[in-house]
Amino acid sequence: MFKLALSRFTVWRNRNITDKQLVLVLSGVVGLLVGMAAVIIKNLVHLLQVFVENYASNKHGTQYIFFPIIGLTLTVLFIKYINRNPVRHGIPGVLFAISRNKGRMNTHNLYSSIVSSALTVGFGGSVGLEGPTVATGAAIGSNIGRWLGLKQHQVTLLLGCACSGAMAAIFKAPIAAVVFALEVIMLDLTMSAIVPLLIASASAVLTSYLFMGQNFLYSFTISSSYRLDYVGWYVLFGVFTGLAAVYFSKMYNGISSLFDRMENSFYRLLIGGLLLGIVIFIIPSLFGEGYEVINSSLRGQYGYLYENTFYEGLRGNMWVTLVLFLVVLLFKVIATSLTFGSGGIGGIFAPSLFSGAIAGLFYVQLFHTAGVELNASNFALMGMAGMIAAVIHAPLTAIFLIAELTGGYQLFLPLMIVATSSYAVARFFVPKSVYTIQLAKRGELRTHHKDKAVLMMLSLRDLIETDFSVLRPSDTFGDLVETIRFAHRNIFPVVEEDGTFRGIIKFDDIRHILFDSEIYDNIFVRDVMFMPSYVIFTHDPVEEVARKFQVSDRYNIAVLEHGKYLGFISRAKLFSSYRSQLQDFSEE
Repeated sequence: MFKLALSRFTVWRNRNITDKQLVLVLSGVVGLLVGMAAVIIKNLVHLLQVFVENYASNKHGTQYIFFPIIGLTLTVLFIKYINRNPVRHGIPGVLFAISRNKGRMNTHNLYSSIVSSALTVGFGGSVGLEGPTVATGAAIGSNIGRWLGLKQHQVTLLLGCACSGAMAAIFKAPIAAVVFALEVIMLDLTMSAIVPLLIASASAVLTSYLFMGQNFLYSFTISSSYRLDYVGWYVLFGVFTGLAAVYFSKMYNGISSLFDRMENSFYRLLIGGLLLGIVIFIIPSLFGEGYEVINSSLRGQYGYLYENTFYEGLRGNMWVTLVLFLVVLLFKVIATSLTFGSGGIGGIFAPSLFSGAIAGLFYVQLFHTAGVELNASNFALMGMAGMIAAVIHAPLTAIFLIAELTGGYQLFLPLMIVATSSYAVARFFVPKSVYTIQLAKRGELRTHHKDKAVLMMLSLRDLIETDFSVLRPSDTFGDLVETIRFAHRNIFPVVEEDGTFRGIIKFDDIRHILFDSEIYDNIFVRDVMFMPSYVIFTHDPVEEVARKFQVSDRYNIAVLEHGKYLGFISRAKLFSSYRSQLQDFSEE
């Protein structure tokens, strides 16, 4: 029934609606659906948190140890036995789909990120909901495009619209959401992309308003504007948040690498879950996504440092408060990494905002001890911008997001100063963001450089040609001549029986002795073959393959996998495929 209706719609659409008109309509539909997904995720987490609060045994500790472990266990069981497919972490999964999978996301992503992230965060996992919401939205956009048989660039655009809509629905910040899609999701800055992004963001925000009201996730009212004579303090604070972001990124990647080495998922769950429970037991403010802590910080309040702790009696001591700020700042990323390492699903966006707010209050408190009075609320807000700019390498997203959250642009200049200086510091020490570092290592990261983006979308295995006549090292020259008689290629790979590549023979190199019959039985293939200077490995990015053709001036290069011969890639096939992919990638 669904396929029949889809087929009829396709016929009607081809007769009555142009591709551009269809994309504009679909961007509004995607925004609406993504807004609904954001509402569902938020309400599921709220219901689970109410359950946790109602059934917590006491207010001083045990729930902080056991509930995160329960949530992580349910998440792992859901992924392993119900979903039966791995659930990628939010935005990195979206970037992978764009870079390596032509914008296609599996159907299970329509619900798997919702369920798994709700279980993780609802029971206290120290991660955010932005990433899973973006992943769910991206799956909506991707699958709608796939069902309707849209072209690759149209599917990618719908995926970007969904990501923009997700951010707009969560933060009620439509302009920042569009900037996010352009800056982080790597969509092209063209009018054909901007208009659908705006439509998706607007429809997602309206949906969010309809179901969740007009209150912002992080509410903030500016009580005092910035001072020009404080520019030095803003720059210094930007450097501080940049260094904090470097620590955040390196610690996150380091802990993630440790857990990646553990092959048994239940072993990871046991170790990570117990460690997370201990950390949250000691520092209860790390429980959950932390939006209440952020809102308290934006009001300049920090009573959460002591609430439900065994050191609550130390409240009011300025030096203890300073130390606790630093401890929370250092351990937030550890709690987040343990949540991910244990098998939890969530996003890195909220932990970055959390760390930024804490960094702002720590900075204010630190200089307060030296007699310098700074506005705590403003610096908490600027800290959020600084951490987002530096951790995800998106300074424009950070500036516009935080500016929209304030309901105005009175702090725009200090936000710019903090975000750009923080980003510059972080970029110096950590060239890639936490979203892209693993993709970049594997050569799978799409960029705004169109040539590189198109090359990356090519599949190396699809370029391999196998119609070459294969020789053995022990074959005689006579066997070689007989092979040449029926060959239509002028290169002959020499391969062992087990497939091990030994070298090649070029027709031009043996042309002068080809008709000397006296050597047919006395010379062997191994005597005239040679190992080429350049070969292609199956793990090479296609961009590296293009580079090898450029520097070697070869027309055909052998492809190897673990030393075994697979075939050749030709210069003509590579650039023919490039031109075809570029045409499909183009929006016009």
